[in-house]
Amino acid sequence: MLRPVRADRRTTSPRSAAPLGRRLPLVAAAVVAAGLTAACGPSSEPAGSAAAATATAGQSSQAFPSESQSATASAAASPTASAPPSASASASVSSPTPSRAQSGSGSTGGGSAKPARTSAAPAPAKVPGPGYDSSADAQKQIDAALRAAKADGRMVLLDFGANWCGNCKAADKVFAQSQTAGILGASYHLVKVDIGGNSSANSALLRKYSPSGGTYTMPVLVVVSPSGTVRTDTHVTGNPSLTAEGINSFLRKWAA
Repeated sequence: MLRPVRADRRTTSPRSAAPLGRRLPLVAAAVVAAGLTAACGPSSEPAGSAAAATATAGQSSQAFPSESQSATASAAASPTASAPPSASASASVSSPTPSRAQSGSGSTGGGSAKPARTSAAPAPAKVPGPGYDSSADAQKQIDAALRAAKADGRMVLLDFGANWCGNCKAADKVFAQSQTAGILGASYHLVKVDIGGNSSANSALLRKYSPSGGTYTMPVLVVVSPSGTVRTDTHVTGNPSLTAEGINSFLRKWAA
């Protein structure tokens, strides 16, 4: 009688253990699914399905990379969004606007402006060297100087002297200096007339341009205008100091 009882106990214990063993995995899966749902948000799948909860958790964890990838793809596909604002600004500035000067030059038909005419300064007049040429035709030289003076507006300077005259040699040294020679070449036509010899023609020229007569102190400097009018005569006024300062001052005074 005891054996059947023991057999019944053995047969009944496996029956009651089998349902409990099946329920434990389902309960564990439900707990895991509930935890994932609380961490990642509610799922559309039933909470009792472990496979559905696991799939839902996997999809929610991939949502952030997929959003960044879609944003990158849309930025790459749109050139306007990727281009910096400075690029459009520089593009608008890079097109130059024609200036008023360019438009003005275009309206004139493209012709080049003619250069302004400038009158060239006359070449300096030739300044004779030291001494007096007794064989020269003084009248002819004076006439040529007056014609040149009418053409260029310079004055005519008559220098009456002699080769043996000390004051005349002193004046010649000043005339040879660069500053004095520059004044003479720019403002005068110089004619040197020898009155130290026996030339009556040259003596007559002295009396013509210095008619006051008497004893002449050489050199006698006479400034004549282009029209032939005597402007000054050192036989009347007295000679300037025969230095660079004195002669240059005299020449500048009567140059105009």
